[in-house]
Amino acid sequence: MAKDATKDHSGGGDPARSLALLWRKQTQAPVRNGRRDLSVDRIVAAAIEVADTDGLSALSMRRVADKLNVGTMSLYTYVPGKAELVDLMLDTVYADTHHPAPEVAEDNRHCWRARLEQVARRNWDLYHRHPWMLRVGVSRPPLGPNVMAKYDYELGTVAGIGLTETEMDTVLTLVIGHAETSARRAVEADGDGESGVSEQQWWAAHSPVLTTLLDHTRYPLAAAVVTAVGRAADDPHHVFEFGLSRILDGVQALVDSRG
Repeated sequence: MAKDATKDHSGGGDPARSLALLWRKQTQAPVRNGRRDLSVDRIVAAAIEVADTDGLSALSMRRVADKLNVGTMSLYTYVPGKAELVDLMLDTVYADTHHPAPEVAEDNRHCWRARLEQVARRNWDLYHRHPWMLRVGVSRPPLGPNVMAKYDYELGTVAGIGLTETEMDTVLTLVIGHAETSARRAVEADGDGESGVSEQQWWAAHSPVLTTLLDHTRYPLAAAVVTAVGRAADDPHHVFEFGLSRILDGVQALVDSRG
């Protein structure tokens, strides 16, 4: 996978044009120099394929046009630029998450933890299917239909359990943020990150040298932990699983305190 040197950000395009595209409300007539097979959906699908294969740094309007075998300028009739295209890509892949019909709110008291854990795992899986998402800052997420559907469903997993609206949003931020951070670490551990070096390769290269240099009498705790972490370098899921359990324990304590 190509290495992404810079980070893109969602919500960077023109708000009116981005929202019109996301909700497919664009009013411009489809005049495409005779190309009736070109569409916003086809452009987005091609862009996602490029990013999945070669990383976000490889994505450009020209690269997408080449993949579709059309002129680059043809794309601009449909999508104003890369910023809007990234928003469309994000909203599209968010639809990959499975959203079963929500059960009645009374049942949430007994199974919210399992549902919230499932949210974390679905986001973890999504980041692994589309690692380029980890290179997009989403502090201002694209407010498209799939983003809103995903958010609405995920809020439902913690509805009716005694949390305020703000707390519900914060819990989701913690859980999904943890899934994102852990997925980034796992992707890098597999050698698919910016360095191109897996966790095992990194430790194999550094551990022998560090062992000879690290003063165990001066740094006893650090030496012991570094050794243990080195041995566990082949388990990229550990941080995700351990952290998720601790976050859910914290939410459980808060819910229990509300009676």
